[in-house]
Amino acid sequence: MTTVKRARILLADDHSLVAAGISKLLEAEFDLIGTVGDGRALVAAAISDPPDVVLLDISMPILNGMEAARQLRSALPGVKLIFVTVHSDNAYVLEAFRAGASGYVLKRSAASELSAAIHEVLNGNLYVTPLIGKSALEGFHSGLQTKTSVLTGRQREVLQLVAEGYSAKKTAILLGISSKTVEFHKGLIMKKLDLHSTAELTQYALQHGIAGNLSTAL
Repeated sequence: MTTVKRARILLADDHSLVAAGISKLLEAEFDLIGTVGDGRALVAAAISDPPDVVLLDISMPILNGMEAARQLRSALPGVKLIFVTVHSDNAYVLEAFRAGASGYVLKRSAASELSAAIHEVLNGNLYVTPLIGKSALEGFHSGLQTKTSVLTGRQREVLQLVAEGYSAKKTAILLGISSKTVEFHKGLIMKKLDLHSTAELTQYALQHGIAGNLSTAL
């Protein structure tokens, strides 16, 4: 008798109750190999023990889901990425697929859709929740850019940590760069986005789902 291999799933969500609920949904069909609470931990866990599918939120502390997805797409191109999030705006959907996603599911419909989404992406297809519709991907196929896409990956990392209240010194330690380099990136970010204060940077990061838990660094 042939045993069907169960897909290995890695879950990233900074809300423990949500993570527990998603884990419960998956246990009958899939092998959950780990749960992490921020994007940087996700990247490390996935590289250490590559899963078949990563389920990740957008708004996570230290490194948000979009940036984690970009890093995973580069390091592990064969791993499927499915965003499970509360963000329903087309701009988020578009940015998620640009970052390397194969699927996009809203948390409010995860109970009824998540299993189907996983099977769909494992079969090489894209999955977008019907609550949003595939029209959200029109910009993805046409190559349109968002304002945030003018930033480099390092600049987006700096933007998130600055918005979450990390000092230049702590940001430098987390990213393995100097404090002067952090300040240099911060200045370029403000110039590129036409923002003029840390408060404006923070507001921008919140509005675009870049910042996670603002109490992280407090």
